Parts: sequence; structure tokens; C-alpha cells
Amino acid sequence: MTGLEALRATCSRSLGGHGPVRPADLLGTIPADTAVDRYGAGGVVAELEAEVAGLLGMPAALYLPSGTMAQQSVLRVHADRRGRRTVLFHPTCHLDVREGRALERLHGLAGRPVGDPHALITADDLAAVAEPVAALVLELPQRDLGGQLPSWEDLQTQVAWARDRGAAAHLDGARLWEAAAGYGRPLAEVAGLFDTAYVSFYKGIGALAGCCLAGPADVIAEAAEWRQRMGGMLFGLWPGAASALTLLRRRLPLMPAYLEHARAVATALQDLPGVQVVPDPPQTSMLHLLLTTTAEAFTAAATELAERDGLWTWPGSTATGVPGVRTVELSVGDATLALTPEQVREAVAHLVGASR
Repeated sequence: MTGLEALRATCSRSLGGHGPVRPADLLGTIPADTAVDRYGAGGVVAELEAEVAGLLGMPAALYLPSGTMAQQSVLRVHADRRGRRTVLFHPTCHLDVREGRALERLHGLAGRPVGDPHALITADDLAAVAEPVAALVLELPQRDLGGQLPSWEDLQTQVAWARDRGAAAHLDGARLWEAAAGYGRPLAEVAGLFDTAYVSFYKGIGALAGCCLAGPADVIAEAAEWRQRMGGMLFGLWPGAASALTLLRRRLPLMPAYLEHARAVATALQDLPGVQVVPDPPQTSMLHLLLTTTAEAFTAAATELAERDGLWTWPGSTATGVPGVRTVELSVGDATLALTPEQVREAVAHLVGASR
């Protein structure tokens, strides 16, 4: 743990998300009267699955301990049913860049990135694919592009492309809650474009780790068998499910407010020297900031904010490939709502040295 990271627990305020993650707070999201499951059956797990299926307008949902397991499971099902092995996704897809090539090594699937890493997938990108495809995975929003969303018309076109070729359309909806607010459409309308959808509970919702997979009952039943094969059928899944249900009900109604605040923050940062908002305006309640600074200067400034003002910003910044330009990701949540756009501007100005 670096010196800056060690300061996180001392901060009373946070620039992003829902604030400091404290064990007591997370455990407090598990009601004392929670009905426990047994190996994923019954109790609060069944209650959460029913609620998510209803929200997404899907016949069935399945709770799993991780999104990695959820998406691998359902893509294996789609591939086996079609007798095809190729899965298409954006070059920054979690499946390809953060899972150790598990699709290939565990499931014998061939992942094929499509399109430009620095732009959303287009219909032209898909039209260039000639081989038979088992599934098309679309991430909404595209996290590594600052939370960008394709237009609704583009999204419909891309899903239709998959269907026309006998492929499944799967939604990587780790941040679907934010995406639906960005589109201004009900969750069921967005998820309803797809054959299956995955949603996360620890990201925008801020619950304990865990997720749900939703889709047709027969597909979800088969994915449940893969959950067992992959070690996800724990004796009790109730802690994560209970936390998810509590915070889903608390924070899902706030998604439009998070988006509105993200746009207000972006407006406040527009004329700040050394800062660029991506995308501008934000399309969801997350955005990236390009900062004209160095890694060392950023860390020093972030440390000063933590020590002096009790304000947690980021544990570090990421290189962009452009010398002297760093990037950070801002996800707007409860903690951000507690700060005015002007207060966020002051903090970001300090991080790039504009206030010194």
C-alpha cells in the first residue's frame, strides 16, 4: 500500500462513487431478517433474481458471485447451442483484456476483437466480419471510452446484425443502471434488445461483490449448471444478494440524478486549463478526465488534498501514451452528489496545479 492509498481511510469525503468503502457500512446493507439461501436456492437470492428479471423484462435471472463467471457461462451456452466458437467484442472488452484469455483456455471459444480500440463499434466494423459468429457482446456503456453509448439507432442496428446471422446478442451491462439513465429509457427496453444480459451490483450500485445474469429460462438454467461447474454455487450466497437488493432499491432511483450531476461537473470543468472531459458532455454518470500533469505531481497533489482537506480523489493516475497527459475515471455517486460542481472543480484544479 502506497502512502497515498494509506490515507484513504482517514478521508471524510470522496470525489467519486459512494464514498469510502467501510466494512461496517457494507455489512449494514444486509438486513438482520435476511432469509438465507442454500447453494443459491431460495431466500434472498431467489428474491433478488425475481426482482432483477422483472426490472430487465427477462423471463429468468441467476445470481453469481462474479461477472467473469457470469459472462463466460452464458457465452459458452450460446456457443454450444449454435455449434460456433467465435465471440465478437470491442477491443477493450473485459473478457479479452482482464480475464487471462479464459474464453479460450477454459471454454475453447475464440474471442475476436472488432473495431477501433478508441471508438465505439460501428455497423461497418461488423459488416467486415465474414466468419460465422456465436455471439456479439456489446458493453453499455463502454467504460474505457469514458462511459460512451452508441446511439439508440446504432444499437438496434448492431443487435439486428447479430440476429440476422444467427448469433446471440449479449449485453455486458456491468453499468446498465447508468446506461438506461443515459438513454432515458426503461431498463427493460434496453435489456430487451438482447438475448441475455449481465448486470453488476458492486459498481454503480455499490453493494458487495456479485451480479445477475438474465435471459430466457432455458438459457439461464443451462448457465446455472456452468455456475456449478465453475465453482460458483457456494453454500450460502445470501450476503452479497442481500446487500445487492438493499442498495439496488436505494440507488437505482438516483441514477438520473447522478447523470445530471456528472453533466454539471463537466460544465464546471470546461474552461479549466489542463483538463479535458471525455466525453463532453457525459453520456452516463461516469466520465474520464485528461489531465496535463505528471504521475509524480498528481500523486503529490492528491496526497495534499487527502491530508489537508480530508478529500479522497484517486490512488493514482494512468498514462495515456501522450507525454505529460494522465487520465482518471470519475464515477458519480452519493459522495459526488455531496459536493457542488464548484468544489469538484477546485479539487481537479489542484490536481493539475491550476490552483497553485
